[in-house]
Amino acid sequence: MEIKTRGLVLRAVSYKDADKILTVLTEDHGRLTVSARGARRKNSKFAAATQQLAFSEMNLYNRQGKWYLREGRTIELFGGLSGDITLLSLGTYFAELLEAVSDEDSQQYEILPLGLSALYILSKNDRPQENIKAAFELRLMCLAGYEPQLDFCPVCSGDEPEEPYFDLLGGEVTCRKCRRGGQYIQLCSGSYAAMKYITGSAPERVFLFKTSTSSASRLADVCERYMISRLERGFRTLDFWKGVK
Repeated sequence: MEIKTRGLVLRAVSYKDADKILTVLTEDHGRLTVSARGARRKNSKFAAATQQLAFSEMNLYNRQGKWYLREGRTIELFGGLSGDITLLSLGTYFAELLEAVSDEDSQQYEILPLGLSALYILSKNDRPQENIKAAFELRLMCLAGYEPQLDFCPVCSGDEPEEPYFDLLGGEVTCRKCRRGGQYIQLCSGSYAAMKYITGSAPERVFLFKTSTSSASRLADVCERYMISRLERGFRTLDFWKGVK
């Protein structure tokens, strides 16, 4: 069996003397593990296409249930990331998060475009990293089945919660007076508006918002903690980014 697909290399692990084992998020076949024989040789014709964070066109073949790379051609390398350790480490975190929420051999058409958009915006380096990170985390949780309820207080049914608090465990916003035994983070008006924008905007506009410095900090905190509460795990690459930013 052979397929032609496009995919983002989420992870590239050295194997034997000259090979790589790739984790690739594809457009139409979900997450695949791919063996790239000879990819580490100096004269390899698909060395660039098998780099981590490369978006590439790939010809793959399946033998005995395993995927192998026959041909590879780069489409986008997000060059703006390579010269900045902070940007690169954040991009690597995005890749680890994409791997955590994607499934093998399962079509997930919206997740890959979100990841590509996040890496493209990040590589341009003209927007705050914390805003890009927060938008990516929150929108990805929506696509993974954890979309929060932000439109009204579920206790009093108020359309605009008074002094909004976000419940990390329940995934919903409530008024200050309506809190009931959850794990809450207080939102300011700016962070609350940004969360509503991120979850409700068109895919191509997810990252096109602005916040004040204080709102950005609150937004970054709530989106990261919500993501961790849903996935119930930490991320080594996230810790590294925090150490170098």
